[in-house]
Amino acid sequence: MSRSVTPLSARKVETVKATEKPQTFFDGGGLFLFVPAKKFSKEGKLLPVAKWWRLKYNFNGKSCLLSLGTYPDISLEEARERRQKARNLLANGINPSEERKQRSAAESLSKEIERNTFERVARQWLEVARTEWTDGHTRTIISRLERDILPPLGNLLISEITTKDVLASLRLVEARQAYESAHRIKTIIGQVFNFAIVSDIAGVENNPAAGLSKVLKQPNKKSMAAILDPEKLGRLLADIESYAGSFVVRCALKLAPMLFVRPGELRNAKWEDVDMERLAWQLPVEDTKLTLKEKARRKGQVHTVPLSRQAIEVLQALQPFTGSSQYLFPGRAASRVLSENTVNQALRTMGWDRDTVTGHGFRATARTMLHETLGFSPDAIEAQLGHRVPDRLGVAYNRTKHLDERYQMMQAWADYLDSLKAGVKMPAPGVLPVTRERKALV
Repeated sequence: MSRSVTPLSARKVETVKATEKPQTFFDGGGLFLFVPAKKFSKEGKLLPVAKWWRLKYNFNGKSCLLSLGTYPDISLEEARERRQKARNLLANGINPSEERKQRSAAESLSKEIERNTFERVARQWLEVARTEWTDGHTRTIISRLERDILPPLGNLLISEITTKDVLASLRLVEARQAYESAHRIKTIIGQVFNFAIVSDIAGVENNPAAGLSKVLKQPNKKSMAAILDPEKLGRLLADIESYAGSFVVRCALKLAPMLFVRPGELRNAKWEDVDMERLAWQLPVEDTKLTLKEKARRKGQVHTVPLSRQAIEVLQALQPFTGSSQYLFPGRAASRVLSENTVNQALRTMGWDRDTVTGHGFRATARTMLHETLGFSPDAIEAQLGHRVPDRLGVAYNRTKHLDERYQMMQAWADYLDSLKAGVKMPAPGVLPVTRERKALV
């Protein structure tokens, strides 16, 4: 026979005080008020004690305890209402404690979803992804994010962005006929969503950017403008020789077609890496166009750029002007280099438009003419260009691969450029003789 319980009164609940021992006051139906024992501070001051509403019940034969809040936030009447809700759940075979946990988890998930805007997740992705990028690539991605992606998508919840939303943002890019940029921006958006999925970002279950390449306008494939006609190249070289601008820029213009490295590599060239006695520019891999991960893996390695007699003459003439700087081509500030547009702008000043020639286009010029006109092997050419082309054994980036042939090739190339500049016709295609022997590298 169950013990009869006298229900609590509002007055009793209000006036009960903490004592030296914990107290329990039952209201019936498993509901009770728990009052902990008195608590004192280190100074002996009596501390306030909360009065807890709790519900004791059985579920599947096990005794369970559920907290219903504290008084006076929860009054006696409200505590009884919560007791009744719990009893209703029990009547339907639901454990009130588990139901509360699930409801709390759902509320937390809802709040997390509401915090995750596309911009918030994109910034998280950027911080992780940029650790493997060069500074230049990072600036490019940030520019695309802030210019083309965040304005239409940044404030939207990432969990609510649809394929239609992504496509609408890409159509804005296409509207200015930047078709290649639209594809690149689509890739960035897709990478953000893939990051969200792998990171288990709340509410993100698919990538709405997937498959959109098929409905975007395809860009016209256009390589960097490059001169492949010998006569036209000769005229350009003659124009460079008589360039009326800065002497330092003229030296950069002379070396650009002669060495055919990437424009950024030439602009950032350092005097400490140039050995004119051994006829070599030992370009550190840290200064080449590689990912940060690849640069870390190959730290300490160099890409050898053999220096022809003509290249040495240009460097010797340049040294009195910039030899006191760290860089061959310093900018206005000693710690900086020429801007990335300097060489191209100089070409424009001489009347050579961007559809005819660019600084980067000298690489394509050299690649084509070295093989088709001078007869050098593609392997040596690709090795000199610094391209990652594995050999039959799968070895890539071998810094000494074809080095002897590359020394011969770079001198032959400089001689060929001189002949074009002078308007002298070349003999039948074949390897030109080397006019100066290089000293052995130590």
